[in-house]
This record gives sequence, C-alpha cells and structure tokens, in this order.
Amino acid sequence: MSLASTRIAARLLAVAALAALTAGCFQPMYAEHADGTPGLREKLMGVEVPPVDKPKPPPPPPKAASQAKVAAGTPKNRVYVEMSKENKKNAPAAKEEEKEDKEDTTTVFKVPVGTSPAQGSPNALVTIVEFSDFQCPYCARVESTLEQIKTTYGPDTLRIVWKNDPLPFHPNAQPAAEAGAGVFAVAGNDAFWKFHDLVFKNQSALGRESYLIWAQETGVTDMPSYAAGLDSHVWLETVDKDLNEGKTTGVQGTPSFFINGVFLNGAQPFDDFKKIIDQELEKAHSKIGSGTSPALVYAEMTSENRKNAPPPRAPASGAPDDTKTVFKMPLGSSPALGSANALVTIVEFADFQCPFCARVEPTVKAIRDKYGDKVRFVWKNLPLPFHPGAEPAAQAALEVRTEKGDAAFWSAHDKLLAGHASLANGRDADVAAIVQIAAEAGASADRVRKAIDGHTHKGPLQTDQDLADDFQANGTPHFFINGRRLVGAQPEERFDAIIDDEIARAQALLDAGTRPGGLYDALIKDGKGPPAPEKRDLPAGLPTSDPARGNLHAKVIVHEWSDFQCPFCGRVEPTLAQLLKDYGGRVKFVWHDLPLHMHPDAALAAEAGREAYAQKGPTGFWAMHDKLFANQQSLKRSDLDSYAQGMGLNPDRWNAALDGGTHTDEIEADEKTAGDAGILGTPAFLIVPANAPGGYFVNGAQAGGKLLSAGAGSVDQIGQPQAAQGFQRGPQFDAAGSA
Repeated sequence: MSLASTRIAARLLAVAALAALTAGCFQPMYAEHADGTPGLREKLMGVEVPPVDKPKPPPPPPKAASQAKVAAGTPKNRVYVEMSKENKKNAPAAKEEEKEDKEDTTTVFKVPVGTSPAQGSPNALVTIVEFSDFQCPYCARVESTLEQIKTTYGPDTLRIVWKNDPLPFHPNAQPAAEAGAGVFAVAGNDAFWKFHDLVFKNQSALGRESYLIWAQETGVTDMPSYAAGLDSHVWLETVDKDLNEGKTTGVQGTPSFFINGVFLNGAQPFDDFKKIIDQELEKAHSKIGSGTSPALVYAEMTSENRKNAPPPRAPASGAPDDTKTVFKMPLGSSPALGSANALVTIVEFADFQCPFCARVEPTVKAIRDKYGDKVRFVWKNLPLPFHPGAEPAAQAALEVRTEKGDAAFWSAHDKLLAGHASLANGRDADVAAIVQIAAEAGASADRVRKAIDGHTHKGPLQTDQDLADDFQANGTPHFFINGRRLVGAQPEERFDAIIDDEIARAQALLDAGTRPGGLYDALIKDGKGPPAPEKRDLPAGLPTSDPARGNLHAKVIVHEWSDFQCPFCGRVEPTLAQLLKDYGGRVKFVWHDLPLHMHPDAALAAEAGREAYAQKGPTGFWAMHDKLFANQQSLKRSDLDSYAQGMGLNPDRWNAALDGGTHTDEIEADEKTAGDAGILGTPAFLIVPANAPGGYFVNGAQAGGKLLSAGAGSVDQIGQPQAAQGFQRGPQFDAAGSA
C-alpha cells in the first residue's frame, strides 16, 4: 500500500475545522500582535509602526528606605511591593517639557508576579513571566520548549509565571482565559496547570463544553458554581488585570517572556532561552554571594535588567528566513499567470482579506513587468480563520475561474485584493461586496452566491490548506520561488536576489538538455518534502472480533479507539461517514472501545454497544453506535433502554448484560491495547496495511476533513503499491482525556 494512499486515509479521519494554526497576516514574527500593528520586521519592509504609549512605573525603593521598612517589621519579601506602591503614589506629576520623545534609560520597569499561577519555587533564582493566549498557535508551539526548560533547571532554580494576554482576533482566547482563571480560583495552582495543558493540546476544541469537561477533570468539584461563574464572567477582572499588566510592560504580542525582566519575544528555541537563563543564573549567584536574600533576587534583578535592556526586538532569524533550501512544492491545478515554460515559478499562499497580501501586490506586478515570460505566478488559497471575508472571497474567485477561465480569475484576484478592506463588516463577511466583485469579473452573481453559501469549491481550498500545513506556510503572504521560501510582504530586491539566482540555475539545466516543459519539476526534484509521518506498531493482543464495517478484506485497515460520550469523537463521525461512503469498498473500519473515566456515562454506553453487537451482529452494533453518537447528551440507563427497545433488542438479555457487566472483559481488552499503543485520548486512529505489524498514527478530531476533496485519482491509489509519500500528522492531543 502506498504511503500516499495512507495519507489520504489518515488525514480524512479528523473532523472538519480549518482553524487555528495560523498566527496572523504576517507569520515570521513567531508572535502575534495584540493591536494589529506591524512589528520590527514589517517596519523593515516599509510598514510604518505607530508609536505605543507605555505607562512608566515608579523607580525601586532606595536602599536606606527599604532598610527602614525591614526595621519597622515589614518582611523582606514584601519590601519591594510596598515601597513600589508608595513611590508610585507619591511620585510628582511629569513636567510638560519631559514629555518629549526622548528615550528614557533610567526608568525601572518591574514585571509583576503577583498571585498569578506559577510553577517553581518563589525563591527560584530565575523567574520567567509568560504573557500568553490560549488560542495562539505559537503559544502552543512553545510549550514543549518550556517543558524542556523546566526539566533542565528544576523547580528550585527556575519559576514560570502565567499571565493572560488574549488577543482580540482570537474569539476563543478571552473565554478560555476566564475559564483558566476560574479553575485557578476555585481549585488551585496545580489544577490550573493541568487545565493549561489540556487547553494547549486541544486548541481546536475551545468552547464552553470543553472548559467544563477539562475543569472537572483537573479538580473542580462544584461544577454548577463554576459554570455559573463562567456565564457571569466572574473571572473577567483577573484576565483584565493581566492584560493591563501586559500593556504596562510593553507586551504587544504572544507569546512574550520576561526572564528576570529580560525580554524574549515569540516561540523561540530552547537555546535562546538557555542563553538568557544561564546569564541570569550567574548574576543571581553573584547577588546571593554578596548577601542578597534569595527572596529578593527576582525583584532586584528584574529592576536592573529592565533598566539596562535594549528595546524589545523581533526574534532572531529562524527557519522561515531560510531562503536557500529548496522545497518540493507541487503546483497541482492551481491558477497560474505566465508561461508554463518559465524559468522561475513563484507559488504564493495568500488570503484575499490579508492587508499584507494586498501590500505586496505592487511588488508582484513590478516583478512581472521586469522579468516577463521568465516568471510564472501560481496562486494558492490560504484564507486565515480570523479574516471572515477570506474564505468567501476565495470561493468567489474560484467560481469566477470555473465559469470564465484563468484570465477572469486573475481579474477577480486583482479586484479582491484592491478591495480587501471591504470584504468584511466586523466579524462577518460582506458577501454582497464579494459577489459584486466576482460579477464585475464576468461570473453569474447567483452562481457566485451559491458557491459561497454552499462552499462549492471547498475541495481545492482544502487541498491548498493541507499543502500549506505540509510545508509550514502558516501565514500570508508566503512564497516559494522555484521551491525557495520567502515569507511576508518583502521588498522587491529580496525577490530579485532569489529570482536572479534561479534564472541562472534554470538556464544551466536547459543548457544541459532539460526540456522546457519539465524545467520546474527538474528544479525541485531533489527538494525537501513534507515532514515524515508518525509510525506506531499495532498493539499485541488486538481483539480480532471487534465490530468492523466496510470491506472486511480491504488492504487498508483503520483502527479507531473511541468513546461514545466524547464530544470530539462525535464531531469526527460525519467525516468518517463520508470516508465510508467514498472509500468503503477499499477500507475496513474497526471499532475499539476506550471509554474515558472523565465521561461518567461512557462505560455503560460501551456495554450497550457491545450488547447490540452480541444480539444483532455488526448491523446491530453500528445502528446502536449511530444512535449513541446522535444522542451524546442522553446516555443514562433509561435512555439506553429506550434505544434498545426501539431497535427490538431482547429486553431480558439486555438487562442482564448491562446489570451484570457481561461485556466488561471485551471493553477492558480494548483499553489495554490502547495503553500498549500509547493511546491515552480519544479519538485515535491507526491506519495500517492488511497483515502489516504497524501503520500511521493520527489522533484527535481537529485535522479537519483534510483530503475529502483530493480527487478520485488520489483515492484510486488506495491499496496499490506506489512510491512512498508520507502524510502530515495532526497536532498532539490530550494525554489524559478526550482530545
């Protein structure tokens, strides 16, 4: 079986969701802007950055005054806090002439810790204050680095303090922050960090239902009160306090870190953190050696570091700045502008509502004018989830292409980008404006509206988005110039440098005999492909009699571990049904029970499914399976009894099975195989060739119907031996629960 086929099967397994792995219109910052203003690297591209007014906190207390405080009975670890408050209260008003735009190099800027959630000792020599957003993908990405940091230095040496900084274009960030603050308030510090981990491992599942499930799992016992607190925004004040502290400290995006006051911006690698931490440890040991109490190290070093630090800067160069590596970027059937025999092909992932995509258009036009037929442009749609007009605009543009061809598409493309600011009204797409633009390009207004409403072109859109995921094109605009990555609305000279190199490389291939029509393929032939898939062995002792459907003799087997009460398992069901409909003759689906302890009705529901299987075989099981998922909020014993009655199951056998736990051994056998395979959450899938010892692992419901529209040609590959291509693994899910 080809890995390309397995990729199709695997990535179809998760529920449709386009969201959450994009960070903003401009990705290479590795951090998101809270106010929508561009950062340093955007400024270098000719984007003007509005000034940000930062309130100035008071200076630290003089040594003599602090000693007087201690003599008067104030604990040493409270001196800084109390005297900072007093100094702020008594500070004179700023003079008018001091309000000039002069850099203040004397003001001390303390990053407060307060009573925020923390991991590590209060007397740790290094404190990292993190301003973060539960919906920010970069905040999730940096979590593995923070775990490595904690493991490396230990809790006595290093403390991490959490501050909420929910960004306004993440609709779920503020509610998630309130939910986390609520867990901290009612269940304590340890419960908060468990909740924190669950949120970041399940970013695509953010919502009230999930918060309630995770809160209960992490230790909240009075769930009615907690739910009422969420609904009445009891913990909003806590979140707002963090937000205000972030503004005071100069935080403009997430994640942002202050390591003993030293600013570090974005999801940086471990070594960047380590460099600062080691420097701070050396200074801290020196402080202690000179008589400073460990309890005062953070206050003193924060003051000194903030005083002496340069202004916050953009993160150091990383992978997206690598313009040398060639990626094996396929063109597919995407819209193209220019000769198929061009020496240089530029693939652009873009979003019609993205202001940076609009901003780079004059540069793109200048390149076309300068290089002519030597350059071809290929458009890939990457509508970002916080741009409500982007996906409808992409639908409209593709409908224009379907009706009127590529020339009309590029006409619509130009009009949409020129009017990018008018594609949405607040959080809603301006469908009328989009339809009008498409109609001006020659398409039928009625057909365009139907395409938008019915998501007619979701297939090619999903294909582009999958390709963006594969090649880590997580923001727009994102270019691949003969496979070489260039990120963002760069100035023309950045493009020219790569294009000139590539023209020389292409001409050399032509001189060596490469035919013009095969030039692009030759240029990227040895390029870097998508990440390798995760492989796992099938667990020993996997039951062979578990319920199955599809082609029982298929060459592709999809093993699913699931829980009837898990909302994410329920959410993935439509995708599985579509997969069964499209590929049922080529794929075998096998069900394995994994009722999670956080779901009080899941175990009995599993018994119900097994008894339906025992009485009426696969038909009975799958009928009960569908009934249970259709009624996930109604899985009490009385509900199950009514479902059994409706299916005509024998009531005596039914009652005996559910009362006596007849099928407990079968369910526990499935649970054991899950543990042996390292599967701790639901839904989880192993996709394997028949008779193979292992296959490819996909977990969670957030990978989003990712190849439903890949096309019949790809589907026909299932079960046929072809070259290995691999598939993109979805993000990791909760190790403790249902996502």
